Amino acid sequence: MPVKNFVLDARLTPPVLRARLAAGPDGRQRLLAPGVGMFRGAPDPGMLVGPDQAIGALEILGVVHHVLAPVGAGGLVVADEALARGPGPARRAVGFDDILLTLDPSATRGESAANQSGPAARPGVSGAAVLRAPTSGRFYARSGPGKPAFVSVGAVLEPGQTVGLIEVMKTFSRVLYGGDALPSRARVVRVCQADESDVAQGDPLLEVEPVDAADDQNTKPHPA
Repeated sequence: MPVKNFVLDARLTPPVLRARLAAGPDGRQRLLAPGVGMFRGAPDPGMLVGPDQAIGALEILGVVHHVLAPVGAGGLVVADEALARGPGPARRAVGFDDILLTLDPSATRGESAANQSGPAARPGVSGAAVLRAPTSGRFYARSGPGKPAFVSVGAVLEPGQTVGLIEVMKTFSRVLYGGDALPSRARVVRVCQADESDVAQGDPLLEVEPVDAADDQNTKPHPA
């Protein structure tokens, strides 16, 4: 169900900015800073990012703005070569149109060795592949009270499918299925978080197993 089903008091909603989208000559997408400030909370390499998904926070003159991916954005986060040499800062200064994230729209599972250390690459207790929280916040498994869950055990998932929502300071963003360490088509074997659970970045949300078209009989994904 659409995120707009949540009714928020605008007085309680923190300011939201949308990153700017630029295409690079290598076919990758650059998400650019919409202002000057201190940027933090970017998703880890290997995470799938789509339109309207929260990609971090930008502090401008002491005011924290949530930054959303723009319309048309979509792909796996590519590791920043400069930050990959060592632990990155918790916050970094950015200017207008500085690169916040680089996305690879064509990336598939296992394409980038640099992304293998991302949070989705760590297996669950059962050995299944795990989809992990891209950011800290409150996890919602359904679009509203009394509504069906986005996914349930046995559901078959495909890249880009909404599996939940995460709320950060009254701003809701979709959690999308996908990642370089996850099967392109997968069956949910365990839902790790209850509805309205508080999660930290990297906490497991779903455990999944690969599924072939021949194995997919009557299970259909819940429409986002």
